[in-house]
Amino acid sequence: MKETSVLFLLILTSVLCCTKTQAVRLTLSPSRSQFFMRESVTLICEDENRSDGWTVRRNITRGTRKRCEVWGKLNGSTCNMNYLVPYDTGLYWCESMSGSSSSSSSIQLSVSGGSVILQSPVLPVMEGDDVTLSCRAKNPTHNLPAAFYKDGSFIGDETTGNKILNSVKKSDEGLYKCNVKGHGESPSSRISVKGQRENLLHSSFILHSSSSSSFISSHHLSRCFHFYLSGFALINSSGSSGETMFLQET
Repeated sequence: MKETSVLFLLILTSVLCCTKTQAVRLTLSPSRSQFFMRESVTLICEDENRSDGWTVRRNITRGTRKRCEVWGKLNGSTCNMNYLVPYDTGLYWCESMSGSSSSSSSIQLSVSGGSVILQSPVLPVMEGDDVTLSCRAKNPTHNLPAAFYKDGSFIGDETTGNKILNSVKKSDEGLYKCNVKGHGESPSSRISVKGQRENLLHSSFILHSSSSSSFISSHHLSRCFHFYLSGFALINSSGSSGETMFLQET
């Protein structure tokens, strides 16, 4: 029992040391990073503790670290922008109202004065996921054939205006844009790919012991890493009751 407890503490310490957790994250509604001029967007600070102690700040060409109260309408931890213009383009993030260093990761928001935008994921996507890029013209609003580019290089034409990136990997990270003939080109948006090792653990652990192995179970344990500790291998498996991580001697 003592050996099992020590093993559990070693594993838990490794998880806590190697995992970066955040109490808040910024999301957008609608969930895209590019907008046409005069559109609206809601920026939401999603707090695990459901507190209203957050505001949204931004860095744009006309000012840095300005709070939502200056350029939007703050309601709790939600910031509304009802009439977007190109100079609203910039970097946005959540920050504690108390002025502490606690904050979310940032999101690049682009407001186009042109006729074409690219709809792409706002937050980093998981390695292995399928990602859809949609090229949208301001008028007409229905999908039109579009050409897609990554880091300035042509990657294909799509008659539907939608391009699917299958089973993305780290090499798919980069700046994407699209062009609709006769309408123009979208701004560029970055797609970031998060490896499974970067996925956050967000559950409590329960340790059990048996004659030859120990295992940690969790209903919401993310598939995020593989490591070796004191001659034990951490192995991921799935079951109807949730995720299970087995520790077996190597």
